Amino acid sequence: MSVAGLALDASSRSPIVLLRDPSGRRQVPIWIDQAQAHNIMAGIQDSPIPRPLSHDLMVALLKAGNLQLERVIIHAIEDNTFQAVLKLRLKASEEEPEEEKTPEESTLLLEIDARPSDAIALAVRTKSSIWMLEEVVAEASIPVDAEADAEDQNEFRRFLDEVSPAALVRHLQTRESETDEPFNSPDPDPDPDPDHQK
Repeated sequence: MSVAGLALDASSRSPIVLLRDPSGRRQVPIWIDQAQAHNIMAGIQDSPIPRPLSHDLMVALLKAGNLQLERVIIHAIEDNTFQAVLKLRLKASEEEPEEEKTPEESTLLLEIDARPSDAIALAVRTKSSIWMLEEVVAEASIPVDAEADAEDQNEFRRFLDEVSPAALVRHLQTRESETDEPFNSPDPDPDPDPDHQK
């Protein structure tokens, strides 16, 4: 899968990351939040930033721990939430020649659970591949309409360019008045993971 871009949900105005299959005929939308959209977009744009974002820090920690992100696998949908894992490989130590390592040591793979949005943000920064099991693609994919996709991506870019902190607060307050829930009150049934399917 590849990141086809980011779009906005027409009804909720929530960001969506679009993953496209290698054939280019199907894509899978994953609803995320604004911060996650920013982290993914920053990784895609690869533009210099004054201070590292959380995912830049994660990449630095992987390097410091001699770990390489081999691939991201989005493997299931449970309760309308996508599930993902990071496949990490422990790289051979530079002090110890590869031929002195046992096969188990040189091919050690680690698997770590992750939110798909975090996994995608890391994958775009490390140029790692993104895999999705076929049953997940079959369940969650939609046919590709390239013209509509381009329009959605342009609308999302305009939104990011024009939004200010004050405008974002107004947007959240508008959504609050529509749902009759206090703006800063705890969610009675919190969903800490926005990586879901609608």
